Amino acid sequence: MKFASKKTLLVSLLAVVPFVASAQLSSNISLTSNYKFRGQDQDLGSTKNFKPALQGGFDYAFSNGFYVGNWNSSVSWLSGNSLEVDVYGGYKGELSPGLGYDVGVLTYAYPGASAADTTEVYGGLSYGPLSAKYSQTVSDQYFGGSKASYLSFGYAQEISKGLTLKVSAGMTNFKTGTDFSDYSVGVSYDLGEGFSLGGAYVGATKKSFYGTPNDGRMVLSLTKAM
Repeated sequence: MKFASKKTLLVSLLAVVPFVASAQLSSNISLTSNYKFRGQDQDLGSTKNFKPALQGGFDYAFSNGFYVGNWNSSVSWLSGNSLEVDVYGGYKGELSPGLGYDVGVLTYAYPGASAADTTEVYGGLSYGPLSAKYSQTVSDQYFGGSKASYLSFGYAQEISKGLTLKVSAGMTNFKTGTDFSDYSVGVSYDLGEGFSLGGAYVGATKKSFYGTPNDGRMVLSLTKAM
């Protein structure tokens, strides 16, 4: 990860911090050993397991259920670009007690490499520790390739005080292309004062086609929520 991209991202994240005083505004910043998106490495500059990324963003939740947010990460898979900027908005509610839903739209933007910009609409359900989410490309392309859909399932459950087990699996289906599945199995630990430590084994199938980006890797992260 280039120093310039680290500095640009850090400045952007710190600029958000003064606004955290609002009760409805939350923010986060984290350092991860490898940014995996749907099981695939987002740093293609190295075949090593250690591909650090600086990440963070903020969310504003309105009292009526609507929300907007932004999330950012350093990346290295596009020429002329070193930053991913995500902007999203949606609505959360309950269909019945305990059964939640979430619908919205999300745009992934890559300054300097706009051909990879992608917009998806999504809908999700959650019940206790279980969740499911479906996303569909509505932009002309999916990260520069064929339009795609993504279906994921997740399980998150506290197994002891402060320790949460997290398991997820997803499937990316292209209109034209090679479909693949991804997986993640790990835990997170609440360190207190807004800090948490996470560890997960993450990867994807079809390595014979996609190569090392789909390799399974141990990913460690340190996050501060504010």
